[in-house]
Amino acid sequence: MESRMVKFYSKESNMVAIHAIPGHFATSHSHINYYIDITSLKTRIQEAKEVARVLHQKIGRVSYVDTIVCMDGTEVIGAFLAEEFEKEDMASTNRHETIYVVSPEMNSNNQLLFRDNIKPSIAGKHVILLSASTTTGKTIHRSLEGIRYYGGVIEAVASVFSTVSEMDGFAVNSVFHAEDLPGYAAYSADDCPFCKKGIKLDAVVNGFGYSKL
Repeated sequence: MESRMVKFYSKESNMVAIHAIPGHFATSHSHINYYIDITSLKTRIQEAKEVARVLHQKIGRVSYVDTIVCMDGTEVIGAFLAEEFEKEDMASTNRHETIYVVSPEMNSNNQLLFRDNIKPSIAGKHVILLSASTTTGKTIHRSLEGIRYYGGVIEAVASVFSTVSEMDGFAVNSVFHAEDLPGYAAYSADDCPFCKKGIKLDAVVNGFGYSKL
């Protein structure tokens, strides 16, 4: 499977690239014909820093940033994104005048869960939601609902890769889009052409990676 991997560079920076593997993959919400691997962008310091810089440009100036909620292992990118916002001397309601970078847990129903020690960084705070890869937007929708439930005020949504440009009235600011991958497609499980042809899944995937079948 890895031998089929191809590399795509960001239009904004030749330091930022995603790896994509064509095939038949299942996410929690859909079947897709590319697995998008952004592991290096999440784990290599220089690449994570450059992704954060590009996302900061995409998001633009916001009035307040108190907290960045990181999904799918994007904490390193989130830390550098916080630095980018702090460079512009933006406003914050945090007493220590610095940005929180936190990650939620997910319960058995795939709902966000913030423990009591993390709740103060969400309740009444101005929040940016950061995710790794967005295919249908359902995870972003649930995440926004969860942040609001805990009292957070959504300021912006960002995703390294996204096939959707808007969710719940918020622009989804992303470095890579579906059109950056020639022929990229996502299907519901019932309408998947691979399944109809009897082609087996290569792997089950999520924002953290893949598990071959």
